[in-house]
Amino acid sequence: MQPNISILVVDDDPGHRTMLVTLLEDWGYEIFEADDGSTAIEKVKARAYDLILMDNRMLKLTGLEALEEIKKINAAIPVIIMTAYSSIEIAVEAIKKGAYDYLTKPLDFDKLKLIMQRAVEHVQLKEENRLLKENLGRQFDDRNIIGNSPIMRNLLETVAQVAPSEATVLINGDSGTGKEQIAGAIHYNSPRRDKAFIKVNCAAIAETLLDSELFGHEKGAFTSADRRKDGKFIQASGGSLFLDEIGEMPLSMQAKLLRVLQEKELTRVGGEQVIKVDVRVITATNRNLSAMVQAGEFREDLFYRLNVVMLNVPLLKERREDIPLLAQHFLKIFSEKNRKPVKGFTPGAMEYLMSHNWPGNVRELMNTIERGIVLCRNELLDESDFTLPGKNMDFDSTPIHPHGSQDGAIIPLEEVEKSAILIALDANEGNKSETARKLGITRRTLHQKLKKYGVMP
Repeated sequence: MQPNISILVVDDDPGHRTMLVTLLEDWGYEIFEADDGSTAIEKVKARAYDLILMDNRMLKLTGLEALEEIKKINAAIPVIIMTAYSSIEIAVEAIKKGAYDYLTKPLDFDKLKLIMQRAVEHVQLKEENRLLKENLGRQFDDRNIIGNSPIMRNLLETVAQVAPSEATVLINGDSGTGKEQIAGAIHYNSPRRDKAFIKVNCAAIAETLLDSELFGHEKGAFTSADRRKDGKFIQASGGSLFLDEIGEMPLSMQAKLLRVLQEKELTRVGGEQVIKVDVRVITATNRNLSAMVQAGEFREDLFYRLNVVMLNVPLLKERREDIPLLAQHFLKIFSEKNRKPVKGFTPGAMEYLMSHNWPGNVRELMNTIERGIVLCRNELLDESDFTLPGKNMDFDSTPIHPHGSQDGAIIPLEEVEKSAILIALDANEGNKSETARKLGITRRTLHQKLKKYGVMP
């Protein structure tokens, strides 16, 4: 049953309209009728419907003409256009004028039911998202976090509670789930929002430079120190410091970080002056820090200092209902960025996106949408425009057998290692953190090996 969901059926063929009304009433919808586009426009002026199912070929006013006027009255109502003439031109024109989707006659009722359910759910999600933001407060800055699934609503509600405090926050989540966006939402909804929000990727900075990067250095502290430099803690004074991939921080640096968090003071490398700092620290990791503590790879005292509040960011496959919203969001961004007039998705394309497991999470979805837009030749993205993992290889070289070549010759160990890294990197869509985790090495080690083999800078 579909309680309280109102559908306006517009068709000048009485027989076809009666058939649709009977079918949709059996599905539990509340049905209203219009026998032409002009009548439909007047009805939309009088009340809001949850969905409009409208024929295109009508004598007085075509469905496309009526659609244009309806969107001026209420742009939020999803409209599905029906046509007896399967034409890509009509489909594109319908989408350009604001149609949610289109169907060809004779109707595939299973497909009709699926599209109608998705259209109604899309409207409901938008309304729930609006209400959620109102409940979180009119000043809540979501940092473009897209999601209306229960698990994301709970996360955002927790962010809204945590943000005004001074507590350190540890954000857990796999690579590509959006940990940095959550950190940004915490900062920009805190009393520190008008101060700096400084980000540091602990895995991307060499161990020898991390001390200087975080705490600064005095002139002459080391060979290339030709002037005094303030570190990220001082740059973030009064604001927030986001330490991403905190699990990659060396133990020696963990001790120094702990001292700064406890004492709220630091000294620059090569200096003696004690500098007071007022910084809120937010950290993130895709590793199991509790297991690292047990293995002696992460300081227990630092773990508890950072883990005052822990937030867990879900995998994309754990919130599949957010995929259509995310896909539309990325479509808008990347169609504008790449100057391509891509207007939407075919039903097949959306089903393809919904059925994929997304091991790379939101980042993988984002890259897939952009790639699809670049490859798309029409105004609607189709399943054929997507190239997902397993469909192609990014490397020209043939993978090397780990025990030797096909003719039995011994392969140098360095070549075997290089091949193993390339295969793992491809399997993880170029995600270095996930590749390093699967290979059982640190991200810093992976970066060094890639640089050594000349694979990437």
